[in-house]
Amino acid sequence: MARSYDSLVRFSSIFTIVMAGLMIVAKASAWLSSGSAAMLGSLTDSMLDVTASLMSFFVLSYALRPADDDHRFGHGKAEALAGLGQAAFISGSACFLAFHGVERLFNPVVINHSMMGVWVSVFAIFCTLLVVLVQHQVVKRTQSIAIKADSMHYKGDILLNIAVLVALLLSHYGIMWADSVFAIGVAGYLLYNCWDIARESADHLMDKELPEEEKAHIISIATSHEAVYGVHNLRTRQSGKVKFVQLHLELDDDMPLMRAHQVADEVVAQIQVQSEGEIDVLVHQDPVSLSVTESANS
Repeated sequence: MARSYDSLVRFSSIFTIVMAGLMIVAKASAWLSSGSAAMLGSLTDSMLDVTASLMSFFVLSYALRPADDDHRFGHGKAEALAGLGQAAFISGSACFLAFHGVERLFNPVVINHSMMGVWVSVFAIFCTLLVVLVQHQVVKRTQSIAIKADSMHYKGDILLNIAVLVALLLSHYGIMWADSVFAIGVAGYLLYNCWDIARESADHLMDKELPEEEKAHIISIATSHEAVYGVHNLRTRQSGKVKFVQLHLELDDDMPLMRAHQVADEVVAQIQVQSEGEIDVLVHQDPVSLSVTESANS
């Protein structure tokens, strides 16, 4: 399963980089020939895409390394560090694009060869659809957070390319302000995505708890064991592809140590089998009478 996860994630990253590279070449040609601010915005977004995808590829290669003596919990947080770097880069580029769009709004220019830009936008939409399709299949099989986030970004790019297409068509028919307005809109779109990337990266770095439904699912699995009276002190977090779970099992006071160890192993195995993705579970066994006392005191 781990090897399948790694190969699928790497394939998705490489495919995305290749398609984003093709879109950059096409959009650069269209922008140089037309001078469209909206096309420049779309080109900027594609350049950010390929930069983010390249960074994601190298970071994923590092994050997928198994735990070692210096990193006993693995290398998964490297993804979150890369996300913060991407967010800073994207916000700077978006501000530059917004200033360019405002300047064009007050000093409009005639867009040349706008129909070339139209066909390039159609080509970009087609390429982005292919990327989203591949990413969707990879996410279904791996539940990779990095690929899932990248897929959400490219789904937004489909709308972005459609907006550029509309701006070029309107400019072709003499509505010159549309190009600048859509360029400013693209900048806002980039800043919005930048915020999402930064927030999600910060959540991972700050060890935010897993969603409540996942925690409830883990508790239900643990308490379904016939020897378990209850669960307390559940703590969860996620680092890259690995989810980390710690919990205390409430067991019979007179249960032999060997049996308690066996129960803990069975609970861990069930949580790993019935949970999505890779999960690392650490269990502590408590006498049920002590657990009740602790609950009453708290």
